[in-house]
Amino acid sequence: MAKAEISWKRRTETGERVEVYAQHVGNRWKFFMRDRRFEQWQPVAEPPLEDWLELLDSVQRRISRRLQRPEEEDRLKRAIHERFPEHKF
Repeated sequence: MAKAEISWKRRTETGERVEVYAQHVGNRWKFFMRDRRFEQWQPVAEPPLEDWLELLDSVQRRISRRLQRPEEEDRLKRAIHERFPEHKF
């Protein structure tokens, strides 16, 4: 995976395991999902809040290891707040 990609695994509401990855392109993040390892990645138009929070956590950990710029955390928090104004940090 490229430097601008972060991936993780989670369970859906129905209990199925899925793989998710987010790709940083320009000044925005694109999300993709697949069910199994050898399936094609499908773009996710409206990722749920839980995926955004997982991405934020990953970015914060990468910042502490100096793998990502500190400004990215603020940009990501703004993007989350725009999509989910009811969520508090």
